[in-house]
Amino acid sequence: MTDTHPAPTRTGAARPVRNVGVDLQENEDTRALVEAIESVNDGLTVLRLPGLVKIQRPGRLVISRESVEERLGRPWETHEFQLAIVSYSGHFAEWDDDEIVIAWEH
Repeated sequence: MTDTHPAPTRTGAARPVRNVGVDLQENEDTRALVEAIESVNDGLTVLRLPGLVKIQRPGRLVISRESVEERLGRPWETHEFQLAIVSYSGHFAEWDDDEIVIAWEH
């Protein structure tokens, strides 16, 4: 999928920004995770299906440990994100103790 927001290329021509996304299992902990993702990312498309939540955003998607912990009411480690993922589109550009970033490398 592509978005209509142009991004500059090396030649100066605009090209569409590709969406990144993640599909998550739908459960109690994931609800808090989705709320946390919505709180730190503008321009999301969130589609809730039975047992699945599909989240997409043009260019870059950030998952913040602090934001997830606020909503869960407990400590959360970023490796727990692996338990919720069904699939994703993009690259894990960053994954450390505080933040996960999904983006396209080019």
